Amino acid sequence: MADHTPYQKKIIKRYYDNFDAIALQKLSEAVGEIYLSEGKKRERSWTQVFGTLERIKFPQGRIDHLRATRDLEVLAAILKELSAI
Repeated sequence: MADHTPYQKKIIKRYYDNFDAIALQKLSEAVGEIYLSEGKKRERSWTQVFGTLERIKFPQGRIDHLRATRDLEVLAAILKELSAI
C-alpha cells in the first residue's frame, strides 16, 4: 500500500472519527430514497440500508427482521434509536 501524505492521513483519520455520524446520515438519506422510489432503485436503497446497519454492527437479529418485513416504520424507529445514542 502506498504511503499517504500527512494531509491524506488527517482526512482518513477524520473520516473514521466521524464514521457513526456519516452512517447515520446515509441511513437518513436512504429512508427518503426508499419512500420516494420504486422498483430497482428501492431495492438498491434497501440493500444500502442493510449494508450500513451491518457496518455499524447493529444487532443481526434486528437486521434480519427488517430484511423480512421491509417496513419503513421499523426503519424509522431504528434510525430514531440510533440518533438518540
